[in-house]
Amino acid sequence: MSGMMIQHEKTNRKECGEELMLYLHIPFCVQKCKYCDFLSGAYDRTVRERYLRALFREIRERSREVGGLKRRVSSIFIGGGTPSVLEAEEIGELMKEIRSCFCVTEDAEITMECNPGTVDGEKLSGFHAAGINRLSIGLQSGNNRELELLGRIHTYENFLETYQNAWRAGFRNLNVDLMNALPDQTLESWEKTLEKVLALVPAPQHISVYSLILEEGTIFYGMLQRGEFSGERAIPTEETDREMYAYTGKRLREAGYHQYEISNYAAEHYECRHNCGYWTRKEYLGLGIGAASLIGDKRYSNTRDMEQYLENPLEGRETETLSSREEMEEFMFLGLRMNRGVDRQDFVKRFGNSPDEIYSGVIEKNVRDGLLADDGRAIALTAKGRDLSNYVMAQFLLDEP
Repeated sequence: MSGMMIQHEKTNRKECGEELMLYLHIPFCVQKCKYCDFLSGAYDRTVRERYLRALFREIRERSREVGGLKRRVSSIFIGGGTPSVLEAEEIGELMKEIRSCFCVTEDAEITMECNPGTVDGEKLSGFHAAGINRLSIGLQSGNNRELELLGRIHTYENFLETYQNAWRAGFRNLNVDLMNALPDQTLESWEKTLEKVLALVPAPQHISVYSLILEEGTIFYGMLQRGEFSGERAIPTEETDREMYAYTGKRLREAGYHQYEISNYAAEHYECRHNCGYWTRKEYLGLGIGAASLIGDKRYSNTRDMEQYLENPLEGRETETLSSREEMEEFMFLGLRMNRGVDRQDFVKRFGNSPDEIYSGVIEKNVRDGLLADDGRAIALTAKGRDLSNYVMAQFLLDEP
């Protein structure tokens, strides 16, 4: 990709119709983290250039399929991988292509994931000039020993420099990604990580906190199978993990953040629009290798084979048509991730039935057990229910007719 940096054009077209979210997958990393099971890896410059050409082709073709210029795009998320390994010029050209193919609103939330160690101040300024207005910075831990064990390429000091440069570059909507329940992590060391994040000046608008999951196929999973997580590298117990989760909610609440979803905390009015769209089942179009889409009652999954995607990004996409039963299941267990829960009227509008008609026994049982709260308008997880969320949500899977 070459040429001058292209300033983004603001769009405010009155003909924009139904809402559509966009997700763009950039699968490139400097190196694979030990816990990562995402579709990503280290690729050379030639592959990156071929990939961007393929991605641009897919953007144009999929836009025609969904009527992109008549779809109101108010949320774009560029994830990976590590999208910030791309040059600012490449992100600028990507955003220009998106804006030429979709009706992007003037106030669209446009997020890009960014890892310390892949950017400097000039590059961040270029991303901002390209139209990125929300940055999600992957810190994971404020402890350098823990970062090294995770296989991260940066230190806490690198993160701090990136964070400050992002603010200087003009970003006013910053998320910090954190991870707990790490090998050799204690409640005390986790508390110190949180305090480092809360001491940032200016404060981040959003904080995401996820517990480590040892996914099959990752380096960490192999270490687990070989019994390497013992002694100093022991993984925190489930009880310690829950203590970390409870402490996180309490401490962030004290600092002025509200928890609006199981793993996400925001300052007022800074909830991630894109993620809220996923949890409320808004239509979204996924672009790039392995990207998923939800359009109507259909889920699509792009090919996960890099060579196939590079040759023809339109081939190898799988399609699944969801039954009404499956849509109800998703509506419930995705909606329950959010603290506001599932609104009864929204369920009725979508399916023509009250959730009580479909799930009366399940709702009543979990309310009795103190896992769900029911105020007559919405059904939501309690604090205890969030602690046992997988158990509760599994009960909303319906039997085959």
